[in-house]
Amino acid sequence: MYARQQDPPEADGSATLSTIDTRPSVAARPVGLLVAVVVLAVVLVLGIGFGARFLTPGEVWAGLVDPGSPFYRIVHEMRLPRTLLGLVVGLALGLAGAIMQALTRNPLADPGLLGINAGASAAVASAAAFLGIGTFAGWVWFALAGAAVVTALVYAVGGGRSATPARLALAGAALNAALYSYVSAVMLANTASIEKMRFWTVGSLASADFGTLRQVTPFILAGVLIALAVARPLNALSLGDDAARALGARPGVIRALVIVAVTLLCGAATAACGPIVFVGLLIPHLVRPITGPDLRWLLPYTMVLAPVLLVGADVLGRVLGSPGELQVGVVTAVLGGPLFLYLVRVAK
Repeated sequence: MYARQQDPPEADGSATLSTIDTRPSVAARPVGLLVAVVVLAVVLVLGIGFGARFLTPGEVWAGLVDPGSPFYRIVHEMRLPRTLLGLVVGLALGLAGAIMQALTRNPLADPGLLGINAGASAAVASAAAFLGIGTFAGWVWFALAGAAVVTALVYAVGGGRSATPARLALAGAALNAALYSYVSAVMLANTASIEKMRFWTVGSLASADFGTLRQVTPFILAGVLIALAVARPLNALSLGDDAARALGARPGVIRALVIVAVTLLCGAATAACGPIVFVGLLIPHLVRPITGPDLRWLLPYTMVLAPVLLVGADVLGRVLGSPGELQVGVVTAVLGGPLFLYLVRVAK
């Protein structure tokens, strides 16, 4: 049994998550999680209801269960797969951000900001432009490889176990700039890839279908299971390597498992929808005042509320961009920018 988690000590002047954590009421946690599930259900209904034609909740229900309904095709072929893919991808990105923040003790950790999504994007762009691969089934393996390489590279360049938030952010920013410049150069040099990937490169759910959903789910499910399995030992690791070993945890194994989980979650999500930023940064910070730093509560909250953000951003993009739409990656970037600036100010 792992001991109750304490705030990790600061080393080398680096910021830890304790700088912005609060101590929640234990009784508020299950109540808050129930409320979050209700909010998620409402957002999912809105995700199916909004589009070129607004569907009322009654029409959404008819479209879901009645094959004879005039809304059945709209719901099952277009809006339901899009909403469910937003649910799965949002969960993946939020969970990846939460475990990255816990592993690195870095409040600025996010798959997009640290270049992991960019690594997956660069690999997918290369596969599309040079190998002619244009489906998720082909992209996903390249995305996983790109995400894995950049995850390890950022962690190593940022200083490994002694990494500070500033060093990780700088390493991620440098790799982000280089990799996205590479993606732009590849697309400009290959006009066929521009049309194929122009929405994908900004992060989009518009091309979602059940085929992609079925293919992405096993990878994300594997990442989720690994992330949940390391929640308790990752709590112990926040006390430091020596304390973690005393509590029976194995720091090297924990770090390796977190990198595998982040690779699966981010690689599969990016292959399916393109690079979407700030979901993994926003949600853990928003729920931590309720859950505290305990990952056994923080991760379930993140798994529920991250899809709320992503699907909600997709709905907002359809509303603001009507009769067209704003891509979900654009909306999350606009929403996440101000919070990122705030976190940069408070991270010491």
